[in-house]
Amino acid sequence: MLLEILLILGTIIFYFLRSRKKEETLSFKEGWWGRGQKPDTEEDATIWPFKVETTEKDLSDLYRRLDEARFTEPLEDSCFHYGTNSVYLRKVVSYWKNQFNWKKQVEILNKYPQFKTKIQGIDIHFVHVKPPCLPEGQSAKPLLMVHGWPGSFYEFYKIIPLLTDPASHGLSDEHIFEVICPSIPGYGFSEAPHKKGFNSVSAASVFYELMLRLGFSEFYAQGGDWGWLICTNLAQIAPSHLKGLHLNLASVTNMGFTHLLSILLGRYLPGLFGFQEEDVRRMFPFLKKGLYRILSESGYAHIQATKPDTVGCGLNDSPVGLAAYILEKFSTWTDLEFRNLEDGGLERKFNLDDLLTNIMIYWVSGCIVSSMRFYKENLQKGIGTQKHEKLPVQVPTGIASFPNEVMHTPQAWAQKKYTNIVSFHLMPKGGHFAALEEPELLAEDILQFVGKVEKEQLWRKKGE
Repeated sequence: MLLEILLILGTIIFYFLRSRKKEETLSFKEGWWGRGQKPDTEEDATIWPFKVETTEKDLSDLYRRLDEARFTEPLEDSCFHYGTNSVYLRKVVSYWKNQFNWKKQVEILNKYPQFKTKIQGIDIHFVHVKPPCLPEGQSAKPLLMVHGWPGSFYEFYKIIPLLTDPASHGLSDEHIFEVICPSIPGYGFSEAPHKKGFNSVSAASVFYELMLRLGFSEFYAQGGDWGWLICTNLAQIAPSHLKGLHLNLASVTNMGFTHLLSILLGRYLPGLFGFQEEDVRRMFPFLKKGLYRILSESGYAHIQATKPDTVGCGLNDSPVGLAAYILEKFSTWTDLEFRNLEDGGLERKFNLDDLLTNIMIYWVSGCIVSSMRFYKENLQKGIGTQKHEKLPVQVPTGIASFPNEVMHTPQAWAQKKYTNIVSFHLMPKGGHFAALEEPELLAEDILQFVGKVEKEQLWRKKGE
């Protein structure tokens, strides 16, 4: 009788542990996002070269629209508090028409090898850069880097050489990377999904399939903005294939009682909640630096998560409107204090060629509407309701927390979600668009993180 009871208990415990383990993995999302019905034939896995190209007709149409733009006079002393200031916007448009050399920027875009391949019914665009040379006995580590909105694959052009050829840029060459930067479907030169429902899990599944198609059974992933969520989902889908996850944004959407309590008392009892002095400086007073910021800076997200096509139609028809919409984010998300400047501080951290190149990627591809739909697909069911939001990430994780990110996530919060944080650094400067704004700082943090993972072979210990 006792033996039977022990066997029953053992079976229950085994089933519980087995079920629990299964629940900690997110299912791969097999979809069909092409037009019409999915064909019965197997999908063509061919990878073909791609180059950015535009016609004289495209450019003539752009310049005509720039010439015919209507500007609204800004309120006195409004700076960037009401959005992009049209006094500065006029200067941008003048530069765009008279000095910006798109053909030269196309050459820069095409300096790195680009490709396309069809996955789940849509053409996926990606940049694939291999190291120019490797020390004897060393192999390149594949690194998937994923952008967000309103960015593009171009955000990574300054950091790519630091990762593929670190020694030539004064960095350690102990670890050298082979970098893959895809465009999220519906962004840049990746085809937009033709059906509803393409969310971050869908994108993670597509990128996982891309990496396997390229021959990488083990790789690293890095991201910020939507790239944070896509790479997080990838870590949940394929933890045995992802050696490490590096993020320059780590938002926690599934808030518990401890989180709420730390908001109320963390300023006064930081040690009790695991907060560092810098956490307190960035987070409090929470009403101002948390709640008010969310309310004042998330209006765009509400629009895009509800009726993206409505405003998107206007932006897709007006290059000046598109520029105003995107530039405001590059200003505010780089440093909230830039709202107090008439030029939005944009040229303090970026140059107009880089900013306009990113805008041109949206314009020539006509992707602004489909890029905004990604918000609706991810947020229409509510925050904290998705399975992936409730699942922990066990993959070795490195987080670079930049001080001017709109919302700060302390390590004490992040480790509730990312249970295997091996590197968490409070960066000395920089904001949301870290790869474009502070490529050296971000590259150094990626290199040290991968160094820790490789030295201790942490990816092999994920399931222990």
